[in-house]
Amino acid sequence: MSTSTSIFVIRWINFLTMLLAVGVIGFGIWMSAHHDVCRKSLTLPVLGLGGVIFVVSIVGFLGAWKNNSILLWIYLIMLCLILVAILVFTVLAFIVTNNSSGHSVNGLRYKEYQLQDYSSWFLKQLNNTHNWKHLKSCLVKTDDCSNLSKRYKTAKQYKLAKLTPIEAGCCRPPSECGYPAVNASYYDLSFHPTSSSKDCKLYKNSKNVKCYSCDSCKAGVAQYMKTEWRVVAIFNVILFVVLSMIYFVGCCARRNAAHRRSKI
Repeated sequence: MSTSTSIFVIRWINFLTMLLAVGVIGFGIWMSAHHDVCRKSLTLPVLGLGGVIFVVSIVGFLGAWKNNSILLWIYLIMLCLILVAILVFTVLAFIVTNNSSGHSVNGLRYKEYQLQDYSSWFLKQLNNTHNWKHLKSCLVKTDDCSNLSKRYKTAKQYKLAKLTPIEAGCCRPPSECGYPAVNASYYDLSFHPTSSSKDCKLYKNSKNVKCYSCDSCKAGVAQYMKTEWRVVAIFNVILFVVLSMIYFVGCCARRNAAHRRSKI
């Protein structure tokens, strides 16, 4: 790749990523001003991501603009570290999420999930009292369970519903309990549970209680996290390929800058 082409590409790619970083940082600042504690917990990671993107981009942009081989060296080292971090995270994400696909239940269009089917990392995170207290407060605030009765007016409609893992695990008692559903938000708890599972005793019809303390709810959250992590992992694979191409162009730009400097 010619000197002018590689320098031009690196310069404009990093200029665009600088603008992207400013947008990410702005979004993080907006989240920090939001009153929702669930969104506030993501503030630091978002601001950190924006900051890293901005620093790497400005070093790459200045290196290409000034045709400075030292800055381009620093840029390539930082980019290499990012590539390694992405690779490690992606591999770990696939390993951690390589368990459980749910259990089918007769008469239901959705699956139920069991906490013991997930990796030890998920178990450790979800069984941590502090972590689960925070997650539970967020789940209550989402009103997912309260909205079920608005979406499904009759018990028949509710029985034919295709619930999400979180709705299936947190908004209703496990099927093994044998509680009959009166409607989408109320179960007849006067029946003696057909299972000794602790979840059967923990479930209450109150909208602030439901099955939020149940292992089935933790399993539903684990399945949701697994799906989200898989999406992130696939995105990271694409990002890794793109950044590898940018890294190659950056190497060409650095080599050309050093070659030009040696001629001066």
